[in-house]
Amino acid sequence: MTVITLSLHLAGATVLLLYAVHLVRSGVENAYGPSLKRVLAKGGERRVYAAASGTALAVLLQSSTAVAMLASGLAASGYLTLNTSLAVLLGADLGSALVVRVLSFDLGWMSPLLLAAGGLCYLKGRTDKFHEIGRMLLGIAFVLMSLKLIGEATVPLKRSEVLPAIVGYLAEDQVMSFVAAALFTWIVHSSVAVLILILGFAAQGLLPIEAGLPLILGANLGSGMIAIWLTRGFPAEARRVAAGNFLFRALGAAITLPVCGVLAGRIQALGTTPAEQLVHFHLVFNACLVLICLPLSQLAAGAVSSLVKSDPGRFDDNDPLAGRISALDEGLLDSPDAALAAATREVLFMGEMVERMLCPVMELLEHPNRRKLEEIRRLDEHVNRAHRGIKLYLAAINRGVLDEPQSRKGVELIDIAINLEHAGDIVSKTLVEIVRDKLENGNSFSNEGWTELKMLHASVRDNMRLAFNLLVSGDPAMARRLVREKERVRGLVRESRERHLARLRAGRPESVESSNMHLEIARALKEVNSLLATLAYPILKQRGDLLESRLRLAKVS
Repeated sequence: MTVITLSLHLAGATVLLLYAVHLVRSGVENAYGPSLKRVLAKGGERRVYAAASGTALAVLLQSSTAVAMLASGLAASGYLTLNTSLAVLLGADLGSALVVRVLSFDLGWMSPLLLAAGGLCYLKGRTDKFHEIGRMLLGIAFVLMSLKLIGEATVPLKRSEVLPAIVGYLAEDQVMSFVAAALFTWIVHSSVAVLILILGFAAQGLLPIEAGLPLILGANLGSGMIAIWLTRGFPAEARRVAAGNFLFRALGAAITLPVCGVLAGRIQALGTTPAEQLVHFHLVFNACLVLICLPLSQLAAGAVSSLVKSDPGRFDDNDPLAGRISALDEGLLDSPDAALAAATREVLFMGEMVERMLCPVMELLEHPNRRKLEEIRRLDEHVNRAHRGIKLYLAAINRGVLDEPQSRKGVELIDIAINLEHAGDIVSKTLVEIVRDKLENGNSFSNEGWTELKMLHASVRDNMRLAFNLLVSGDPAMARRLVREKERVRGLVRESRERHLARLRAGRPESVESSNMHLEIARALKEVNSLLATLAYPILKQRGDLLESRLRLAKVS
C-alpha cells in the first residue's frame, strides 16, 4: 500500500468517525433536546447530581462538548449557576471518557444489527422521534465501522521506516506531543475521535506508553479549548462555564504532564496492553478531576468570574443599529422573488431584535437596571419601524404581477411581522413594566416560583431560535417540533399556575407578595411562545398536517 493510498484510507476512516459522532449527537439532541435541558436544570445547586447528569448526557451524546454547550446556554439564561455548570462539565468529561472506554472494546459484530435497526427506524418510522432514533443507531454503527477501518489502515504502518523516528521524537519531547494533540483535537472538534485514533495506533503496537500519555493529556486539554472557541461570542455567563472547565483541565494536565515519565514505568497495573493502559489512564485522569475539582467548583467559579468580566457593551448606547441600512431595497420591487427575499431578511432582523429584548428579562427581574430597560425600549422602536416598513414594502410588491405562491408568501411574511411586533410589545409593555414595578417595590419570588419562571423563559427563548431557523429552512419536521413545543410550554404554564396557587393556599409570604408578577410573567411568556408557533402553521397547512379547527363536529340529532 503506497503512502498516498494509506493516507487516504486513514483520512476517510477518520472523517467517517467524525461524521458518525455528529450523527449520534444530532439524533439525541433532536429527539430529546428539551428533555436533556430539563435533566440538567432540575438539580438546583446539588453538585453531585449535576456531575452525574453531565456524565449521563455525555454518554448519550458521545460528546462532552455538546454537554458544555447545553450547560453554557442554561447558564447564560440564568437557569444554572456557574458553580453547578462547572460540576456538570466535570461529569461530562468523565462521561466522555466512559464512551471512549466502551468504544475501545471489539464491538464490530454489532454494526450489521445497528445498521438494520437504524435504517428501518429512519426509513419506516412514522414519527420524527423514530427518525432521530434511527439516526442515532446509524451513527453508532458508523462509529464501529470507522474503528475497524482505522485498524486496517494502521496495520501497514508497522513496516514503515519513518515511524520509529516519529514515535521516538514524541516519546522524548512530551511537551510538543501534548501541544500537538491539543491543537489537533481543537481542529477536528472531537476529543472522542482523537482519543480513538490514539488508541488505534497503540492497539497496533505503533505507539508506546511514553508517547501516548502526553497525547492523551493534550486531547483532554484540546477538548476544553473547543468549548472556549464555540462560546466566544456568547454572553459572559456562558463563556465563564467554558473557561472554568478549561481551567480544571489545564490544572490537571499541568500536574500530570511532568510526571508522565514516572507514570509510564508504573502504569502496567491499568492493563495488559498499551491501548488498555492508555484508555484506563484517560478514565482515571477524568475521575480524579471530578473527585478533586468538584469540591473546588465554588472557588473556581469566583476565580473565573473575576477573570471573565461581564460584557460592558452588551446594552451599549452606541448601538450600530442607529446607522443600519434596511434590507427593503426598493430597486428590487420589479423582481418579486428578490423582493420577497429582501422582506424575509427584514423579518429575520425583527426576530433578532425581539430575541435581544426577551433574553435579558430574567436577569433584569433578578437585578433590575434602568439603563438596560431603556435599551429594550429602544430595541422595540427598531421592531416597530421594521414592521411598518415590511407592510408598506410588501404592499408595493403586491401592486405588481404576482403568481399564487408569491402572493401566499407575501401574506405569510406580513402575518409573521405582525406577530413579531406583537411579541415585542408584550416584552416592552408587559414584562418590562413588571421589572419596573419590581425595581420600585422590591418584591421577591419564592425559590420554587423563580425556578419555574426561569425554566419557562429558557423554553420560550429556545423556541424563538427554533422558529427563526424554521423561517429560513422551511423544514416540515422542524415545524412539527415547534408546534409540539407550544403544547409543552402551555403545560409548563399550567403546572406553574397550579403550584403557585398551592403556595398561596399554604400562606407563603413571598408567593403572596409576588403573586401578580408571577402570573403575569407566565402568561406573557406563553403569549410570546404562541405567537412564535404561528410560523409553523403555513408550512404544516400546505402539507395537510394542520387541522382547520380543534372543535369536534356536532352530532346531528
